[in-house]
Amino acid sequence: MRPKVAVIGTGGTIASQGAHPLDVQDYASSGRPILDAEALVAGVPELARVAEVFAVPFAAIPSTAIGWSDWRALVAKIVELEAAHPDLAGVVVTHGTATLEETAYLLSLTLPTDLPVVVTGAQRPFTGLSSDAQMNLVAAVRVAANPASRGLGVLVVLNDEVHAAREVTKTSTGRLQTFRSPDVGVLGHVDADRVSYWRRPTRLLPLAQRFAIQDSEQPPRVDVVYSVAGGDGVAVHAFLAAGASGLVAAALAPGFLTPAERAAMAEAIVTGCTVVLSSRAGSGRTFPTRRYGEEGFITADNLNPQKARILLMLALARTRDRAEIAALFETA
Repeated sequence: MRPKVAVIGTGGTIASQGAHPLDVQDYASSGRPILDAEALVAGVPELARVAEVFAVPFAAIPSTAIGWSDWRALVAKIVELEAAHPDLAGVVVTHGTATLEETAYLLSLTLPTDLPVVVTGAQRPFTGLSSDAQMNLVAAVRVAANPASRGLGVLVVLNDEVHAAREVTKTSTGRLQTFRSPDVGVLGHVDADRVSYWRRPTRLLPLAQRFAIQDSEQPPRVDVVYSVAGGDGVAVHAFLAAGASGLVAAALAPGFLTPAERAAMAEAIVTGCTVVLSSRAGSGRTFPTRRYGEEGFITADNLNPQKARILLMLALARTRDRAEIAALFETA
């Protein structure tokens, strides 16, 4: 009996159609619609060889347009599917690659289940010559259907690789091997004969500690300040004026700010804003230092700025206690 896998389509390149097979770059302007989940699954009949796959209507939008309301709806949909299908082996979410890592990380922090959930996308549109869309979808379904995937948290599968949601990031605008886990590497590989796992993620929130996203219509505002040589505090003051409850610094590696940025953020902390130091380097921990710690800065460990923002939004919806938030950045 084949395992049952649900495919939720959210749009993105994997579901996009170019004007012709060589249109693998400007396909958003082709005038052709983004495929919904049903059309996407129907377009890959080979899926039936690996699982009993059924499509779940959701949305067909670019990942640049995905935000909080979509995440809440996606969590609700996955919870609903698990309740309605007791024999469900796993869920695949197809997604645009621009914000794929953010959606995957948010799901890993909020889904109240150990059911395998796999997020996948593509670098070339569904209609492109030598597109990776079809094979990535098949690989994602195989991973979601694999019993060994249960309890590993949300997974990201592209280019025959399995990554942990917390660790993976997009590293290239156009190359097929764009998704990497810079500090720790892949969890496993999807080969022709089997899915092979080499390790398990250790930074995974237990079910009892995950965030109840349905409790928040809108999360506290958190903005990212990108640090550059000569940077001043203008962006910090602007974000505070816009109502930011938290700020994430994409700081100069290994986690330092310019004098003006540091002064502005230290002032923000005094007024009640929570500030987290991440790094713009792309990999590596942001190391805690005494001088920043004494001023109230929290370090993001090795979370990149966009993921640190996700965690800080969720954390601020639960607590404003600095020590509790700092502890989350050490464990989540």
